[in-house]
Amino acid sequence: MTRQLRVAVVGAGPAGIYASDILATSDVDVTVDLIDRNPTPFGLIRYGVAPDHPRIKEIVNALQRMLANPDICFIGNVSYGSDLKLDDLRQFYDAVIFATGASADRPLQLPGIDLPGSYGAAEFVSWYDGHPDAPRDWPLQAESVAVLGAGNVALDVARMLGKTAEELRPTEVPANVLAGIKANRARDIHIFARRGPAQVKFTPMELRELGHSPNIDVVVHPEGFELDEGSMDTIRASKSVKLVVRTLQNYVAADPGGCPHRVHLHFCQAPVEVLGTDRVEGLRTEVTELTGDGNVRGTGELIDWEVQAVYRAVGYLSHNLAGIPFDGTAGLVPNDGGRVIDIDGAPLPGAYVTGWIKRGPVGLIGHTKSDAAQTVQLLLADVDDLSAPDQPTRAAFVSHLDERGLDYTTWAGWERLDSHEIALGEADGRERTKVVSRDDMLRIARG
Repeated sequence: MTRQLRVAVVGAGPAGIYASDILATSDVDVTVDLIDRNPTPFGLIRYGVAPDHPRIKEIVNALQRMLANPDICFIGNVSYGSDLKLDDLRQFYDAVIFATGASADRPLQLPGIDLPGSYGAAEFVSWYDGHPDAPRDWPLQAESVAVLGAGNVALDVARMLGKTAEELRPTEVPANVLAGIKANRARDIHIFARRGPAQVKFTPMELRELGHSPNIDVVVHPEGFELDEGSMDTIRASKSVKLVVRTLQNYVAADPGGCPHRVHLHFCQAPVEVLGTDRVEGLRTEVTELTGDGNVRGTGELIDWEVQAVYRAVGYLSHNLAGIPFDGTAGLVPNDGGRVIDIDGAPLPGAYVTGWIKRGPVGLIGHTKSDAAQTVQLLLADVDDLSAPDQPTRAAFVSHLDERGLDYTTWAGWERLDSHEIALGEADGRERTKVVSRDDMLRIARG
């Protein structure tokens, strides 16, 4: 290609930023416009990572350096599907990479799951991370809470319900969330895993951090704490699983410390029904037993637990993208290594995916970089076959946004908002205080 390559990346989380950086630092003459529905970049890091995980949020520093590249232009507060569609983008770009991630809760088909007091973990995460589209208030009247799931999100939910407002005050948690946590009445938070301790998806660090709070006792119940031969094989094959099981064993042996909040971990308990008439009043589980291959079977023994709220943390699900094939069951865009494919298996010209919308909501943030590299490699291999856009300049695209009357943000606007949040935090002795309202973010970004 003798002319400059123009690429739009939709989604400014880690997946989109990695793809943009790999493109911008390649040997090809290319400019990238990074488009996001939020006024801010960083996606999952800003709105999906718990505020008491500053070490994970340090990834933002590396991503910020990538976005300082003049060949990458951040454009926020522009939503694909409502503000823009694929035909619009084809006017201005040779190719489009979708990196929209997964932000919805995967459904769980249980009787009573729709009762008031039953929530999706993703909704709760959006609230405590100050997502502009999340509600400002959250009902935290339940004294006993059930969390369904055995991954890091379940631990995040339990930990945030167990920590006090004073513990969270040094973090970037928004002011409305601090007020909500201060009124939280939860005392016992029960995590239910349908399989055994060697089959959970906790990472060792997340599990250890659960016990670092001076306000939380971690109680691992010995009932269901089974390690069959299949579990032992898994432990021998994985250092991470070995560390997780060892940490859980230490919790089993530990004496409660008399903390005001308790996080209980129950293994081999499969949720079968959320109980209640007008709202959540309990949870019914079935005791399971390991089958030697990492799976479990039901025993028929049922247990009712008195809880007033249920949080399902059974996975995230991606949203359908307008004009793009979508597999609703798997929750991803059908693709071949990153090339979007239609129902006949043929590539959709100029359309690519990376991150969770490509492979599903699995893996850690670090896995996203190699995933983006694979997609970009395919895009660059297709360069000579891409159709040239009618208006291949950044200025033309910005003019299009102006003509549509879209109130978009820029990288300079993000830097103003970033400085503003840091200043708010310093005034209160904190590292940062997040601005939550979309209108406020737009006003500050405009200066």
